[in-house]
Amino acid sequence: MTLDGKVALVTGGSRGIGAAVCAALARDGAAVAVNYRASEAAAKDVVRRIEDQGGRAVAVGGDVADPVAAAELVQEAVRQLGDLDILVNNAGVSQDSLIYHMSPDAWVDVMRVNFGGVFHCTHAVLPHFMAKGAGVIINVSSVMGERGWIGESNYAASKGAVNAFTRCAAMEAARFGIRVNAVLPGFVPTDLVAGLTEGDTGRNIKKQIPMRRFGETEQIAAAVRFLAGPESSYLTGSFLTVDGGAATALGLGRPS
Repeated sequence: MTLDGKVALVTGGSRGIGAAVCAALARDGAAVAVNYRASEAAAKDVVRRIEDQGGRAVAVGGDVADPVAAAELVQEAVRQLGDLDILVNNAGVSQDSLIYHMSPDAWVDVMRVNFGGVFHCTHAVLPHFMAKGAGVIINVSSVMGERGWIGESNYAASKGAVNAFTRCAAMEAARFGIRVNAVLPGFVPTDLVAGLTEGDTGRNIKKQIPMRRFGETEQIAAAVRFLAGPESSYLTGSFLTVDGGAATALGLGRPS
């Protein structure tokens, strides 16, 4: 197991991509802190499934949009698991709307969680990683941060901020032995994007993807697992796109 002895914290780990990431890291030997904001029961279910497979995991509550709560979350993960080697910034929300109809709260709230959470948790974990002279940070971003799509301006802007932050953080942290990379998923059916992947909308979007199918949470988790392990030890400031080729196509930028 190439992650044997490692400890990971996965924000937003109670469901969707986060839960798949927790399972993938644990399956390869890492102890995992499963973060949740409101879904305690779901987080404990992820922990139970990991323990049933012989792994080690704990559920840790905390709102990553709050800098104090994010710092406490990191401290609690270290306290319960004894160390921390890997941070996966996965927590995210969406409030889709056309710009014309969008309320100020809709873009502020999305930015606070999607980018604020990445910043706060990275800021909180850096002293620990710097003291060790090692650490891995993986930001779960989106192809939306690199492309345009109708109704996604706040979400895309938040992920664009994550991508820019990833580059800068990688440059600042490299001299301390810390790697910072990002995974950019395309369309993956989860609760977060249910409105885009179901029904006629989903069928029309699927036609715009070169591989003609949506991604799976496990495929995103496999990319995170690669960036977390020694196989990617010479990668930092890199973006791993997992989207079935969607970002290579011109596309329509909307459900056709």
